[in-house]
Amino acid sequence: MEPRVGNKFRLGRKIGSGSFGEIYLGTNIQTNEEVAIKLENVKTKHPQLLYESKIYRILQGGTGIPNVRWFGVEGDYNVLVMDLLGPSLEDLFNFCSRKLSLKTVLMLADQMINRVEFVHSKSFLHRDIKPDNFLMGLGRRANQVYVIDFGLAKKYRDTSTHQHIPYRENKNLTGTARYASVNTHLGIEQSRRDDLESLGYVLMYFLRGSLPWQGLKAGTKKQKYEKISEKKVATSIEALCRGYPTEFTSYFHYCRSLRFDDKPDYSYLKRLFRDLFIREGFQFDYVFDWTILKYQQSQIASAPPRVAGHGAGPSGLTPPVLQNDSQSGAVEGRISGWSAMDRRRAPPPIASVGTSNKQKAPVGNDAPISKDPANHSVPLRPGTHLTRRTTSLPSKVLKVLILMAMRGLSTSSTEKTILLPRVLCINYNLKISTAFPVEFWITGDATRRM
Repeated sequence: MEPRVGNKFRLGRKIGSGSFGEIYLGTNIQTNEEVAIKLENVKTKHPQLLYESKIYRILQGGTGIPNVRWFGVEGDYNVLVMDLLGPSLEDLFNFCSRKLSLKTVLMLADQMINRVEFVHSKSFLHRDIKPDNFLMGLGRRANQVYVIDFGLAKKYRDTSTHQHIPYRENKNLTGTARYASVNTHLGIEQSRRDDLESLGYVLMYFLRGSLPWQGLKAGTKKQKYEKISEKKVATSIEALCRGYPTEFTSYFHYCRSLRFDDKPDYSYLKRLFRDLFIREGFQFDYVFDWTILKYQQSQIASAPPRVAGHGAGPSGLTPPVLQNDSQSGAVEGRISGWSAMDRRRAPPPIASVGTSNKQKAPVGNDAPISKDPANHSVPLRPGTHLTRRTTSLPSKVLKVLILMAMRGLSTSSTEKTILLPRVLCINYNLKISTAFPVEFWITGDATRRM
């Protein structure tokens, strides 16, 4: 008999393991939907799954918070069933050769600050902000950033009275030393300011490729933490951010100016980066570095081989075929709370840019920075048709495409050109044509005749 969890989920193959237990791929028996199932032995020395599940319940409904499907005990195991998510930002950072562009970092920063703000609004600190604990979604949520792993989270204020926890010193370091705030290294109780400072280190890690205190050698973990602390304190904000826009320097100065119980001005921090984004002329089109890289690799992999003729030289050689994991079929997921040391390293499950991956822009409070579709777009005029290859897109997806194309345009207009972001054509494998019998109209009521 096949193993089941909660009489509703079928336990599949193991996709990860660690000191806490194991992660399995699961399937909802009723809907056939894939989920992630986290198992923790009930006899473990420091159980955390029950605590973590309670925090997830408190955070449920927030944008970028994974859904808890079920929690309970099955035999000798505590079991947490969660949404199956995509690759972590650490995975994607590695996939992109350990450097991310300013545009990608700013698009991530906007969502990541929102996630931290939401967790804080529910009276909790995360206390382990790092790339491994931010995951991208799957399918139509592939452009949405999720925050996970609340095993070290702590309530910083009373939910009813909002009374803040007291200031304390001589605390042990909680979290990951590489991204810990200076105050955390100094043994000061963590508060909201520390989550944000840690996030700043993550952003600079993405931009620089590494942080100045990485790679330090020491005999013990305690000695290594001390070396990291010394180097971090000795590295000025200006030195850390040298060569990058001054907004990052401003971000750190603001975080370090906050008092222990101050409420951060999250809007100010987001505005810093949004203004920079607009000034740089970027488009908030959800085209991340890995989106482009994956598309380029799929193009190379699908290109017809070239035969080298006599005297053809290097230009006649068949181009190298890079790994195209969209063909692999199985997608390794990530479960909430699955920390970096618990994950088995594998190539990130980058979503395919073909028709099999029907993405759309994230919903929720992650509003696009710029709505001007003038750059990197495909013009659609009245009467233009849009072809759909291989599979038909669901009406919901078509509606989103139409509404995005018509953003800012009066429905009564018939003469204007609509600019459809080119990334949508890439993500949905669409191409503009007049030879297809299905009309993609761009005037009139976009939600009618769906």
